Amino acid sequence: MEKKYLLAKWLNNELTASELADFKATDDYAVYEKIKRHTSHLEVADFDDKKILATILKQEKKTPKVIPLPTKWFFRVAAILVFALGISYAIQTFSTQTEAALYGKKTSFSLPDNSQVVLNSGSTIAYKKWNWNTHRSLKLQGEAYFKVAKGKRFEVATNLGKVTVLGTQFNVKARKNRFDVACFEGRVKVNYKKFQILLTHGQTVTFENGIQTKGHIESTKPDWLDHTIAFNKEHLNQIVEEIQRQYNVKIELKQKNTNALFSGKIPTDNLDSALQIVSTTYNLKYSKTVKNTIIFEEK
Repeated sequence: MEKKYLLAKWLNNELTASELADFKATDDYAVYEKIKRHTSHLEVADFDDKKILATILKQEKKTPKVIPLPTKWFFRVAAILVFALGISYAIQTFSTQTEAALYGKKTSFSLPDNSQVVLNSGSTIAYKKWNWNTHRSLKLQGEAYFKVAKGKRFEVATNLGKVTVLGTQFNVKARKNRFDVACFEGRVKVNYKKFQILLTHGQTVTFENGIQTKGHIESTKPDWLDHTIAFNKEHLNQIVEEIQRQYNVKIELKQKNTNALFSGKIPTDNLDSALQIVSTTYNLKYSKTVKNTIIFEEK
């Protein structure tokens, strides 16, 4: 609603200097400006109704005829309709496409080139659809598994790093200060700050707080696709946050800080089993309260 309000004010030249600056900074401003420029020629000349009336009165009077007189407002309405249709088409064609997986859910979808994507819980992807075949680039928040169709360079950007491929299968996870990439087929190039690494089939890399750790996997796809979360030397807070995403619950930790790292698997389709694994590993007890809340306490 706010964008439509700003668009209307812009069309009427009613934006303040600050509003105009903010509007020009939006992703879609260039499209609006282009449509406005191409429809400006639809303006018609002023209509001289007095001159036409005088000409009619001089003519020989015959059987009265109804003569529809074109008026300026008709062409203005037509121009506005053309402009509105252009705006609507541009919004649908050029706007950013977004896919999201809510907490406790996973989402699968296809990109315009038929590349396959599966989003893990609490993750989003944004991309431009109109120029996808020449610029296969998207932004990821969270975790996703990609099965990329052959073609031009395919790029996944996150707030921590970037992954570039040509056609392969890989998993990207960017949560807070931890960046994980796993290659299941082909090759992927990973960029993280000053680091650049090439991964091949079965190789993984993790960056956390500027520290790089390489690894190896035997599986052909991420464990979370089969209802299991795999952790590799991760802190208790990270485990708790992932359980919250997968089960859409709230967890409170009431225990002393621990630096113990956890490596193992936790199910995403059995909450009690997941909580029991955490309790046993960290010598905790848990209880469930109202409003979908779980409390971990020391024994």
